[in-house]
Amino acid sequence: MGMGKAGFYYPGAERLRSPPPVLTLLVLIAVSSWVHIGECQPQATQCRISKCTSDFVSLTSHLNSALDGFDTEFCKALRAYSACTHRNTKTCRGNLVYHSAVLGISDLMMQRNCSKDGPTSSTHPETAPESCNYHSRHHGSGREFRAGDPGQPTYLFCGLFGDPHLRTFKDQFQTCKVEGAWPLIDNNYLSVQVTNVPVVPGSTATATNKITIIFKPYQECTEQKVYQAVTDDLPAAFVDGTTSGGDGDTKSLRIVEKEAGQHAEIHARYIGATVIVRQVGRYLTLAVRMPEELALAYDETQDLQLCMNGCPMAERIDEDGYLPLPVLGLHHPKHQHQHHQQQQPHNIPQHPRGSFSLGSATAKCREKLKVKDIYFHSCVFDLLTTGDANFTSAAYSALQDLEALHPQRERWHIFPNQANGGPCSFPRTPVFKLGLLCFIIVLLL
Repeated sequence: MGMGKAGFYYPGAERLRSPPPVLTLLVLIAVSSWVHIGECQPQATQCRISKCTSDFVSLTSHLNSALDGFDTEFCKALRAYSACTHRNTKTCRGNLVYHSAVLGISDLMMQRNCSKDGPTSSTHPETAPESCNYHSRHHGSGREFRAGDPGQPTYLFCGLFGDPHLRTFKDQFQTCKVEGAWPLIDNNYLSVQVTNVPVVPGSTATATNKITIIFKPYQECTEQKVYQAVTDDLPAAFVDGTTSGGDGDTKSLRIVEKEAGQHAEIHARYIGATVIVRQVGRYLTLAVRMPEELALAYDETQDLQLCMNGCPMAERIDEDGYLPLPVLGLHHPKHQHQHHQQQQPHNIPQHPRGSFSLGSATAKCREKLKVKDIYFHSCVFDLLTTGDANFTSAAYSALQDLEALHPQRERWHIFPNQANGGPCSFPRTPVFKLGLLCFIIVLLL
């Protein structure tokens, strides 16, 4: 990181998603530390570039790049920073820090597609609550929250990808059949339904080819809006042709197209929720982040929600959170239901043409997934099940969306022996259970 002829480097600017605000803060701290060098020059006593920089840090340090409105607020702060430097042009004429800051602002504005003209942030922002901003409405301020802030709302994350693999609001990881239409979320503010279809002829393996999202009407913030994506049709608009909901310049509900036909994000500021929809190969993935208090706003007639309560036991492929991965010598029970036959190679059915061996599937997944967590094992699982290499990208994209939306970094990675939420989970095979029972009997004797 640094400044020079190349300008101001903002970490992660080349990525699709924004870098964590802490990285911005680190860059600006580095800039601020240079101010003392500039103050050694005669004109530094009049140059107020350090005040401009500290104001910018104050305006941006609390922003959360994973939440809606980050780009808007960041651009406002940049314009305020730029205006401050212009006011100090004469007094900072020979100050190296000043000129580096001017170059840096220009670079950041290009990277963030910020217009030079527009509203600027105030160094003394008003704290009047905005009725269509969840954070402002419930917590008395329009600012976004960082982990550890007093009064920070609790967020929940849910994701669905692959064959399909479900990560619930409770951070439980499940693999399910759930063929047909199933509700993921159904509360008083948001409904999400997915449709899963068979992937491989002759197998019950399924994947998602349709997603329907209903944003329910809320006061004056938005009327009901419906978004629907199907394979080869991932639009950048709601079904009524609009791209936003609510009135005013700052929309309380809006769609942002990240990659045409492949990646769209829906930001609902009025309920503090973000939804990411992708198409990877022939199938769709979904990631949702929303406040816990809103996710829990439902009655007993809405209790069939996969994100909230997981898949029904009859639809589960895993056993108590343990995924019977092919890497452990067990074949996908979607293909074989008799466990005593699973370890006999001649009983394993023929995979589709172009399918993977265990070694090639492992190598393919390791190209993108460096940590051997449940996302990596799900990737191997899907390749051995379907023979479709696109499931590698699906697992990788799901992990990216998790890192962008999940509020607790320490809980990002789930490993197979932690998949049911316990500290030490084991395969629930009959042989294991019998051995464990015998061991306990011996101890009691």
